[in-house]
Amino acid sequence: MGVMRLGYVHTRVTDLEEARAHYADTLGMRLVTENDGRLYFKAWDEYDHHSVVLEEGGVGLVKLGYKVERPEDIEVFEKRIQSFGCLTERMSKGENFAVGDGIRVVLPSDHVMELYADMEFVGTDTGSLNPDVFPRHLIGVGVPRLDHALITVEDPDTLERFFAECLDFRAAERAVTTLGDDSELIGSWMFCTNTPHDIAFIKGPNGKLHHFAYYLNGWSEVLRAGQIFAMDDVSVDVGPTQHGITRGETIYFFDPAGNRNEVFSGGYQTYPDFPTITWTADQLGKAIFYVSRELNDRFTSVLT
Repeated sequence: MGVMRLGYVHTRVTDLEEARAHYADTLGMRLVTENDGRLYFKAWDEYDHHSVVLEEGGVGLVKLGYKVERPEDIEVFEKRIQSFGCLTERMSKGENFAVGDGIRVVLPSDHVMELYADMEFVGTDTGSLNPDVFPRHLIGVGVPRLDHALITVEDPDTLERFFAECLDFRAAERAVTTLGDDSELIGSWMFCTNTPHDIAFIKGPNGKLHHFAYYLNGWSEVLRAGQIFAMDDVSVDVGPTQHGITRGETIYFFDPAGNRNEVFSGGYQTYPDFPTITWTADQLGKAIFYVSRELNDRFTSVLT
């Protein structure tokens, strides 16, 4: 039993056609379906129907979808979540395009999360029989898959307890104000797979999105992504650089609506017995941007 991965991110954008160009031509995602005013995209190495949903009407996060291992897991998680005190509702197959039965949860951070076990299978662009290592005609960055999301929350301790107690996530890294009994949690990077984070959250207003990220296969691909962003006049926030937290190599950038995206590579592997790494507030610059060891105001204040 378990949560397997971040399955989809559903966001709002201000202009659907501008967003279409960004996610298709710059990031290289494939538009699988356009339905009821929404665009459904998948990356080339993803086999489910979609991983990004865009709808017009402002900016910010509509919901996150996490895929669980088996249909019967949903009832187990539902009972845990209700015991924790969070609101849940059942969702039926087809209520979300191409997604099966599941539950919808309002997190302690006021974000909406959906848990589901089935999504329509589309297959990767290289197939599963004698596949090539990547598609011959990649467009733009050619992102292979969605990786993680970072959200903000007024009470990080409660959200960390929720993911641990209800969904069996573990904290790979934590940022705290100081060491000792009076310490307060600033942020947590939690995993359900073997990556440094499948969800992360930092202290801030409830209901806000900081970014969602795509995984790339190495530093050279991160650098090439930066070159593509320059060609396409994409607004870059920070990078290319490296994190102290997760050790990942990164570029943060904005879609045309102002939602922050990230391309991410590297990092380390996690396991059920992985010991949590702790960072203190006086080292946050180094923790977030290891090379420059400085945080800019925009990175911590621009949310959608």
